[in-house]
Amino acid sequence: MLKKRKNLNKEKIRVAVLMGGPSAEHEVSLNTGKKVLENLDPEKYLGKGIVISKKGKWPTTLKELKNNFDVAFIAMHGEYGEDGTIQKILDKARILYTGSGAKASQIGMDKEASSMIFRKAGLKVPDFSILKIRKNGFLPLGRQHSFRIPLVVKPADRGSSAGTNLVKKIQELPKAIEEAAKFSPNVMLQQYIEGREFTCGVVEIKGKPKALPPTEIVPKLRGFFDYYSKYTAGASREITPPRIDGKEIKKIQTMSLKAHQAIKASGMSRSDFMQDEKGNYWILEINTIPGMTATSLLPQEAKVAGIEFPKLLDLIIANALEK
Repeated sequence: MLKKRKNLNKEKIRVAVLMGGPSAEHEVSLNTGKKVLENLDPEKYLGKGIVISKKGKWPTTLKELKNNFDVAFIAMHGEYGEDGTIQKILDKARILYTGSGAKASQIGMDKEASSMIFRKAGLKVPDFSILKIRKNGFLPLGRQHSFRIPLVVKPADRGSSAGTNLVKKIQELPKAIEEAAKFSPNVMLQQYIEGREFTCGVVEIKGKPKALPPTEIVPKLRGFFDYYSKYTAGASREITPPRIDGKEIKKIQTMSLKAHQAIKASGMSRSDFMQDEKGNYWILEINTIPGMTATSLLPQEAKVAGIEFPKLLDLIIANALEK
């Protein structure tokens, strides 16, 4: 059990904001880290950015980090930051940190593992297959399905929709697989669900997860919510709360809580869903470290719930200090 910091009410809390790292989402992580630093309450915190290089080099030692800070705020996305790697490093050094632990982070990033857990929890998951890419071709892994076009092809263990494409014609499939393989040797082929897209964040308050108002995502320029749509201002319309009745909002919130608890996430998460033409909801994936940039969804949802960004950071940090 990690020791809690003493005299929290008498001193400012020293926060090391970890950002960057050897990930395809390095730049997104820097934006998240910058936004976190800008919104830390100066009356409560002493924040400092710790930028990890694209090669994984740290500007400080773990011993220095432990001695000079009370908690690490993980503002890192994708591999290394969101897949359990950094969490294991901090656990070994006995440094408190925000968000989920190593195991939950690893499961959340692994789309195959999380999908299987979601199914066991009673959530609907689109049919999928995993391809293991090799130099001389690819090896299908796990159960195979008779897919119908359109398909979503994406890296099976990356985030931010990097390398993700919607395949509308069978001729587009090889190129989509090749694009996804640039980010990971494990490629997921997932049945595309026609319909409306929603996302819903969860924030833990005093150890109890609370679902935020969900958001409907309406891409303007692309056929779905890809990397470009996520991080380009004006590329999608995000409606919080969505244009659905209260019962449907409650359904989405309940599913988000179920997903959060199913993988044993901690602190925060955000789950993505599609609603088909029959009204069924399908979970696509969970994000254990949602973005905190100017266009990010979790802060938008928190604001609608009456939680301004500095207060959201308070809750996330408090959860880390209470571990």
